[in-house]
Amino acid sequence: MAHTRNNDPVVGLLLAAGGGRRLGGRPKALLTHRGRPLVEHAVGVLRGGGVERVHVVLGAQADAVRERAELSGCVLVDNPEWAGGMGSSLRAGLASLAGTDARAVLVSLVDQPGIGAQAVARVVAAYEDEGSLVTAAYDGVRGHPTLFGRSHWTDIAAGATGDQGARAYLKAHAGEITTVECGDVAQPYDIDTEADLERLEP
Repeated sequence: MAHTRNNDPVVGLLLAAGGGRRLGGRPKALLTHRGRPLVEHAVGVLRGGGVERVHVVLGAQADAVRERAELSGCVLVDNPEWAGGMGSSLRAGLASLAGTDARAVLVSLVDQPGIGAQAVARVVAAYEDEGSLVTAAYDGVRGHPTLFGRSHWTDIAAGATGDQGARAYLKAHAGEITTVECGDVAQPYDIDTEADLERLEP
C-alpha cells in the first residue's frame, strides 16, 4: 500500500475537546480566530510547522465542530469522557495513534493561539527517536507543544487522569527532557476566560 506522507515519524495530536466552562460553556474548538474556528487555526499551525498528519481529539459539541470546522485530512477522535479533564483526551489521542507507524507525537492545545508554526517546527526539529522527550519553553518555563517518543506513550497514558496530562510523567523524567526555548517566537497564554477572548483576532 503506497503512503505518500505517512512515513513522517512525528504525528500531531491536537487536544480540542474542552467545553469552555469558564466561557459560558462555549467549546474552545469553535471560538472564532481570524475568521475561522479555533480548531481549524490550530491544525493549520501544526501543518505550518511541518506536521502533516494530525489527530484531533473532540469532545464538547463534537458534531458541531465536525460541521463547522474544515478538518479534512485529519483523524478525528471522539472522547466521550471529555468532561473529566484533559487527561482523558490525551489518553484517547494516544490510543488513536497505537495502530499507526508514528514514532513520536507532538501534543498541542487548541486554546493557545499565541503558539505558532515556528514553535512547532523547533520542537519537531529536536526529535531524535522513539525515546525523545521534548518540550517548548518560554523564558525557561516548560510549556506546549510537547513531543513524546513512542516508548513513553504507555506510561504517559497510565498517568493521564483528571486535568493532569503528562505533567507528572514529565516531572518524574525531568532529566531526560530536551527543552527548546520558544519565547522569542510564541506566547503560551490560554483562552480560558471571557477576558482572554480579547486575544483572539476577528
